[in-house]
Amino acid sequence: MTDDIRYPIGQCQYDGELSESQQQQFIGDIADAPYKLRLAVRGLSPEQLDTPYRPEGWTVRQVVHHLPDSHLNAFIRFKLALTEDKPTIKPYHENLWAELPDSRTAPVEISLTLLESLHSRWVVLLRSMTPSDFARTFVHPERGVQTLDRTLALYAWHGNHHIAHITTLRKRNGWG
Repeated sequence: MTDDIRYPIGQCQYDGELSESQQQQFIGDIADAPYKLRLAVRGLSPEQLDTPYRPEGWTVRQVVHHLPDSHLNAFIRFKLALTEDKPTIKPYHENLWAELPDSRTAPVEISLTLLESLHSRWVVLLRSMTPSDFARTFVHPERGVQTLDRTLALYAWHGNHHIAHITTLRKRNGWG
């Protein structure tokens, strides 16, 4: 944990190919993220859900909706990399997606349920992958060639990162 409210758990660290135990830990993080997110927002009022987690930041509601938006893209990137040779993926404008009406106003339960289903399916795929599968790649037009190993680390961190946005806001504001 850090004092930086933008990065409460620090920035994503990837120091090269993961060991099998690191991969299993990250898969566990992805498996646990929906439950942790549900706990993080439990009991929040509509006003609290519409509170930004930091000045100039997204609201808690937008963060909740962002996670399945982002992780759906990640799941598809895994599937593309596992079924095609070095596919080029399409990035998306997450800040613009966060401003769409569904992200700003929809009940969070919709995205909590979506994330649970998505992660259940994704974890089945991740647990079936071999070392050579984790070495497969896709091309991100802005970040270059990405391995699925690195992508696993990134999205395990990503879920914990956004959950920490909510839990640290709750703590700062005394929301229990």
